[in-house]
Amino acid sequence: MHVGAIGRVLAACVVHADLEVPGRVGRSAIDKRPVSGRVRAGRLGFDGDHVCNTRDHGGVHQAVYGYAEEDARSWSAELGRALAPGWFGENLRISGLPLSDAVLGARCRIGDALLEVSAPRVPCATFGHWSGERHWVRRFALRANTGCYFRVLTEGEVGAGDPVEIVHVPEHGITVRDVFTGADPARLERLLTAEPTISDEIRAQIARHARRHATAAAATDPAPEQEAIG
Repeated sequence: MHVGAIGRVLAACVVHADLEVPGRVGRSAIDKRPVSGRVRAGRLGFDGDHVCNTRDHGGVHQAVYGYAEEDARSWSAELGRALAPGWFGENLRISGLPLSDAVLGARCRIGDALLEVSAPRVPCATFGHWSGERHWVRRFALRANTGCYFRVLTEGEVGAGDPVEIVHVPEHGITVRDVFTGADPARLERLLTAEPTISDEIRAQIARHARRHATAAAATDPAPEQEAIG
């Protein structure tokens, strides 16, 4: 993804109805459907949308969730059924941009709004329940086509058909996929200084990846040879 790249909004979506889900969450707003006309993107998300589980979702760093049409089509072919805009719980279904490989801190202009890439989507048990697919959370995580969350820098109206223009891409080049997979934790630590506005959750993800890699490295290191005594 580079400055000047342009995608297009296929649909802007808000919650259709709260879904009853098993477990501690109880209710979820994952059931999103396209709106007719335009919708205002505010600091905490789209007008007419909401979050039920505010402990794990929502806030300024998860204000708007975008998913790429190309990734949706890939899943649709694999699952053998249509996955309409909103099926992934997304607020924006966007074509022409690789959102799962968007650089953290990249900015895009959509309609009157300016959005900044802020985080990968982390699949949860509610998403698995909603999908109706076996082992869905694991499958989605292994593919790592997570889509991305945006924070809203400039509030404004957006709608289907709007171009999505990339206007800024940070030089560090670290993507939402990099943060989600944690394959290179040393590189991820650059975000701590390169993008000072990253959320506490991203900082926690980076720390978890570092601990996981340190534990794995310690487990594979050969035991030091014991000196012979006597």
